[in-house]
Amino acid sequence: MRIGILQCGQAPAELKQDMGDYPDMFVRLLDGRGFDFRTFHVEAMEFPASVHDADGWLLTGSRHGAYEDHPFIRPLERFIRDAYDAAVPLVGICFGHQIIAQALGGTVVKHPGGWAVGTHDYDLGGETVRLNAWHQDQVVVLPEDAQVAGRNEFCENAALIYGDRAYTVQAHPEFTDDFIRGLMEKRGKGRVPQELMDRAIDRMGEAEGSSAVADRIEAFFKQPRPIAKGAA
Repeated sequence: MRIGILQCGQAPAELKQDMGDYPDMFVRLLDGRGFDFRTFHVEAMEFPASVHDADGWLLTGSRHGAYEDHPFIRPLERFIRDAYDAAVPLVGICFGHQIIAQALGGTVVKHPGGWAVGTHDYDLGGETVRLNAWHQDQVVVLPEDAQVAGRNEFCENAALIYGDRAYTVQAHPEFTDDFIRGLMEKRGKGRVPQELMDRAIDRMGEAEGSSAVADRIEAFFKQPRPIAKGAA
C-alpha cells in the first residue's frame, strides 16, 4: 500500500543528522506494516499531481499554525478537501490533525491553557495511552463529520475520526524522548515555560503508546472501503 507523506514542516536542522526529518520518523513508526512511502514537501510547495497518487495520505507536524498565512496552507486545505471528497484516506498528526479539521470546517486556535510538552496520558476509546506531545494549538470546534476518538483533561479533542475518511491525533507517536529533549533545547527555550519542560524531563521513558497509535493508523489505512472516485 502506497502512503504519501505530506511534509508540513521540518525538524530543527541540528537534530536532523542524528534523528532524521519528520517523514523519516513516520517511516520508522510504521516500519514492517506493509506500506511503502513517498514524501511531498508541501511546506515548500511540492504537491502531488492528484489525490490518487497514493492509496492514503499522512500529514506531519509543523511549527506553523494552521490559521497562519503561509503560501502552502490554502493549497493544502484544497488537497485535503479533494482527497476527503474522493474517499482517499487521510491521517493527520499534530499540525496534520489541526489542518484537516480546519480544511473541513473546524476551528483551530492558540490554546489559552498553553503548551503540552512531553508525556501525556490519553483516553483513546477507553484505553489509556501515553504519548509524547508538543503543541500549543488545539482544535476547538469540530467539523460536521468528526467524532472524538481520544481526549484528556488538557486536550478535549485529542483524536478525531471522520468515518472511514480521516483519522487524526494531536499528540506525536513518532517523537522519541531524545527528540523531545532536542525540541526543548532548540525551540522551547524562551517559548515554553521551564516548569513544563522540567515536568517533561521527569516523565521521560513513560511514553510507551507509539505502537498502539501505529496499530490504529495501520488498521485505519487498511480497512476495506469503496474504490475511491477517479482511482484507476
